[in-house]
Amino acid sequence: MWGMGGVDGGWGPMGFGMIGMTLFGILLVVAIVALVKGLWGGGASPGQRREKDALDILSERYARGEIEKQEFDRKKHDLAA
Repeated sequence: MWGMGGVDGGWGPMGFGMIGMTLFGILLVVAIVALVKGLWGGGASPGQRREKDALDILSERYARGEIEKQEFDRKKHDLAA
């Protein structure tokens, strides 16, 4: 009956201690993972973190078919000016 504590067969104070230690262990693992991701940028390469400029967005819109070639060329020329 080791670890069962109490006369009624319940877990008693030891059960709460085990739950507390389990929660503490989970919290510790989560904290370590968060720290590692924070230090090393979550595994993303630096090229993935740059923000899109207007030409990137314009090119994506053209690739998706949202704008025609003439509009793409006109806006690209406007951005270059």
